[in-house]
Amino acid sequence: MSDGKPGLRERKKQRTYQAVSETAISLFLERGFDKVSVAEVAAAAEISKPTLFRYFPSKEDLVLHRFADHEDEAARVVAGRPEGTSPLDALRRHFLDGLERRDPVTGLCDVPQVLAFHGLLYGTPSLVARLHAYQGRSEAALARALDPSAAVPARLAAGQVVAVLRILAEENWRRIEAGESAAQVYGDAVTAAELAFVQLRNGLGRVGAPQ
Repeated sequence: MSDGKPGLRERKKQRTYQAVSETAISLFLERGFDKVSVAEVAAAAEISKPTLFRYFPSKEDLVLHRFADHEDEAARVVAGRPEGTSPLDALRRHFLDGLERRDPVTGLCDVPQVLAFHGLLYGTPSLVARLHAYQGRSEAALARALDPSAAVPARLAAGQVVAVLRILAEENWRRIEAGESAAQVYGDAVTAAELAFVQLRNGLGRVGAPQ
């Protein structure tokens, strides 16, 4: 009987994903995304190019692999919220907790390695374009969590929530990239998040609420 934990094969697969992605990101940070070939990444990771493509369908996926665990994060927060808690309240609490923990996903993280990664991500047009596809899947997952039929109201709500989370994170990252510390930005980041969720609640307050 399964205990819910990943098996040996799955753990080995995840370790390979992680190792190859970290190797690629190190090369991209050192030389620039466009100046490193997939063949060079495969050689550095000591795997064949066809094997690399079995794990990562595109060069951009080598970087965006870090976002894979976050793709359905908003949906998981909504689906797992305590009884009596609205979707927006659950998402608000989760984002505020992330700010307090300096979660890189919130943009409020001044760890040098995280700043370098964000610089690579937002400074590479092809990565930004692919990131939008990840956000589209995040919207779809959140819409299903709000309403299993993913009707238009839920899709509209999910699109607005994901856009708000993205804008909040980008603003935090922009200020830190300009030289402010996470501690300096934190107060304004909380204020901005609270304002954002008030605006969402005014327009979306009944979406996903019990009938």
